[in-house]
Amino acid sequence: MIKSERDVISVDMADIVAEGIAVLITRFAGLAPWETRYGYSRVVVAGDWAITAGTTATGVEGVLHPGDPYRQTLAAFRIALDALQAAGVATAQVVRTRLYVTDITSQTEVGRAHQEVFGRIRPVATMVEVARLADPEHLVEVEVEAYVGS
Repeated sequence: MIKSERDVISVDMADIVAEGIAVLITRFAGLAPWETRYGYSRVVVAGDWAITAGTTATGVEGVLHPGDPYRQTLAAFRIALDALQAAGVATAQVVRTRLYVTDITSQTEVGRAHQEVFGRIRPVATMVEVARLADPEHLVEVEVEAYVGS
């Protein structure tokens, strides 16, 4: 285990059976209270890929920007991208995003936030409506994947 600015980082060697090769897997903790409670990492770098956990607009005081899907989207992406940066991954390396929204009629606002963050990079993206998220005030949850290989 290695101590980082964010929290504990674990480094494991795992065999990816389908590939038949050993892959270095590094797990980075974030600041969300659910990570320890539910047993997950904010970012996992596995071989050439860096993947974030689902990320919402949540700060130390709770949900950020209640009622505003645009600002929640920007905040969630900022949290996810800051976590990737802490793992040594640049925004320009992002190749896929997923957006989960509780009301698909907010697609325009959520899409505008996505364009502001990723307009020059243009990763593939998926937006789907879900029944609800962890907190009733969460309107958007995002996931980000980046390719870090050469």
